Amino acid sequence: MNVHTDHALPEGPLLAYYGDDFTGSTDVMEAFTLAGVPTVLFLQPPSAAWVQRFAHMRCIGLAGTSRGRSPAWMREHLPAAFAVLQAFGAPILQYKVCSTFDSSPEIGSIGQAIELGVAAMGGAWSPMVIGAPRLCRYQAFGNLFAAMGGTVHRLDRHPTMSRHPVTPMPEADLRQHLAKQTPRRLELIDLVSLHSGHGPEALAPLRDAAAPPVVLMDVVDDRTLAEAGRVIWEERGNGVFSASSSGLEYALVAHWRHSGALAGGAALARTQPAASMVAVSGSCSPVTAAQIAWAQNHGFATERLVVERLLDAQVAQAEVARVVTGAVQAVAAGRPPLIYSASGPDDPHVVQFPEAAMRAGVTVPQAHAMVGQALARCMQEVIAQTGVRRVAIAGGDSSGAVASALDITALTVHSQLVPGAPLCRAWSDTPAMDGLEIVLKGGQMGGEDFFGQALRGTAA
Repeated sequence: MNVHTDHALPEGPLLAYYGDDFTGSTDVMEAFTLAGVPTVLFLQPPSAAWVQRFAHMRCIGLAGTSRGRSPAWMREHLPAAFAVLQAFGAPILQYKVCSTFDSSPEIGSIGQAIELGVAAMGGAWSPMVIGAPRLCRYQAFGNLFAAMGGTVHRLDRHPTMSRHPVTPMPEADLRQHLAKQTPRRLELIDLVSLHSGHGPEALAPLRDAAAPPVVLMDVVDDRTLAEAGRVIWEERGNGVFSASSSGLEYALVAHWRHSGALAGGAALARTQPAASMVAVSGSCSPVTAAQIAWAQNHGFATERLVVERLLDAQVAQAEVARVVTGAVQAVAAGRPPLIYSASGPDDPHVVQFPEAAMRAGVTVPQAHAMVGQALARCMQEVIAQTGVRRVAIAGGDSSGAVASALDITALTVHSQLVPGAPLCRAWSDTPAMDGLEIVLKGGQMGGEDFFGQALRGTAA
């Protein structure tokens, strides 16, 4: 057993992570940047020149799209991504998952990612932290809870996650849910052990270098958060792999601060108002639906992409052109455009989406990809025709599709906006994209006036 008791942080990168979607990837960036841990997120494997440019970073991320992918896709693509990240030499390699644990055996399998990650990194255990109190996510005795509208719900009774259109959560006990995705032994260090400060003692009999178990760690408050961070950091051995939400970053920071290894956080600037902005949304979340409705009532020019037309090759291009024309005209008139493809889970376009895909002769995943590509084309065209310098993208899969199409190499946190969705600064070799201000928002993130905040900023 390799136990680290020196409280000074080692030189070089402390953590490297692969984000299973783009919004979650920026969530990790925010968590560490706020704590004063410099972090960069690459949107593509970086060249040597880009690695050197960000050589001072203590955390390095690589944004991905595996949350919407099959296990076969993961087996083909994740080993190379993990190898890129391992080359930075960080003692912790993280597969960043959503704090609502979006996954199934067929789509976004966290279990498959764990098998590949443990094989790459080794170690005697694989810690998992999903609870993140700052984001109103809590894990108690292995069960995950998430807040919505000020009310905390067990995940299998959550208004959104229990009926997610791709990966619904019928089970709140993460061990039960994960057991359908991996044969690996699943253990738990519960909140009683963590509250009493006995995390290392609870871990000791669970470690097994021959067959490293996944060890879930309850997090419900600041005390359990810091203790989870202590156990992971002190018991990291020669390296450890962790499939975790940004709760891992918050836990490590809490421990580093408590031990004196890390001083106070960074003084991030508040977001300033923008002259103009363009937003796109592919999110089916009721939270985003309420945000779209707010925008419609507060001066935004909303343009709906008709999904059925996007799935028809003969009219898809014309549908994109129609929406782009309206958005460009809105910018010229001083109104921020918001292009969206869905308005909540009860939107008829969402309910009828599988039937529409079938009529078009494509699979549902292929249809989702076609919608994402259309949103990306809309964003590309509006930026090119208007020169707008701030953009907002809502929805995890949508963020991946759109941001990937913008020729951006890397992101760093620019300023605070809402928890889990900071305003980022884009880095690119393409002048039109370099310096672009961009926010990637998960479906559950932000208040009703999110798009208004993204435009007006949060500066007092």
